Amino acid sequence: MRLPAEWEEQKALLLAYPHKKSDWLPYLDEVREFYKEFISIVAHYQDVYLITQENLTFPPTKHNIKILKAQTNDTWVRDYGPITVFNNNTPKLLDFTFNGWGLKFPANYDNLVNRKLFYTKKIGFVLEGGSIDSNGDGVLLTTSKCLLEANRNPYLSKDEIEKQLKTFFGLKKVLWLNHGFLEGDDTDSHIDMLARFVNPHTITYITCDDREDMHYNALKKMEKELQSFGYDLVPLPFISPKIFDGERLPASYANFVIINGAVIMPTYKDPNDEEALKIFKKLFPTRDIIGLDASVLIRQHGSIHCSCMNLFKG
Repeated sequence: MRLPAEWEEQKALLLAYPHKKSDWLPYLDEVREFYKEFISIVAHYQDVYLITQENLTFPPTKHNIKILKAQTNDTWVRDYGPITVFNNNTPKLLDFTFNGWGLKFPANYDNLVNRKLFYTKKIGFVLEGGSIDSNGDGVLLTTSKCLLEANRNPYLSKDEIEKQLKTFFGLKKVLWLNHGFLEGDDTDSHIDMLARFVNPHTITYITCDDREDMHYNALKKMEKELQSFGYDLVPLPFISPKIFDGERLPASYANFVIINGAVIMPTYKDPNDEEALKIFKKLFPTRDIIGLDASVLIRQHGSIHCSCMNLFKG
């Protein structure tokens, strides 16, 4: 068993379209415009699978946009969509239990999506796709705050959870981060908001250079932990506070998504957007680097990577 890295060849990118019976309702048209642009970009490089209950049409694209009919509670399919593993080079979709990020939000429809669309068998282990990141070579990066949170798998110890992860994904090693968070993140510190592999030997991660900012100490401690792992490290620039309806939102450049031939990086109308794009061009010299304004997405406390799931070719 092997858990692929996101830069490996993909079959499609899975998304779930925002609908009226979700928290997107107050700015539904705005977020749907984001999704249309996102889908258009991805469909230039690879197929898109779009979960929706509506009859949608899109302009002709280079690749297919396939409509999949299913009910959802929300759009964050990274956390309830199927996770691909390879068994002797044959892909298999794993359907972990999704419980609304530790029983915070309704998940009755989301938790059934994979079984309905991909005929998967449910695994009795709570795990969200945004909580893990793979280097494709048997190493998994995650956070203890999320995976050890009391409402995920309360009857399992850290050692037992690590053993399960190694079995599911054929891992050699699990790298646990004990520090790091983003204000406004409902997920208990998903790794895809904090630090990500960009190749088997390199991790990019968010930083905070403002000593007065609430994140400064925690992210400095996270940086020291990352340094202890022995990988090449590339810091991403700090994003100034983004406020909506009086709350600070979890803006992160680490929430990028890799697709065939391109990397789509979230931007936030921030002075450091251009610097971040330059860093990604160095990290992925053979791929197109595309900045996409994710300001509307973070109003519901997620960003680009959270909104999609990679399905791998095989």
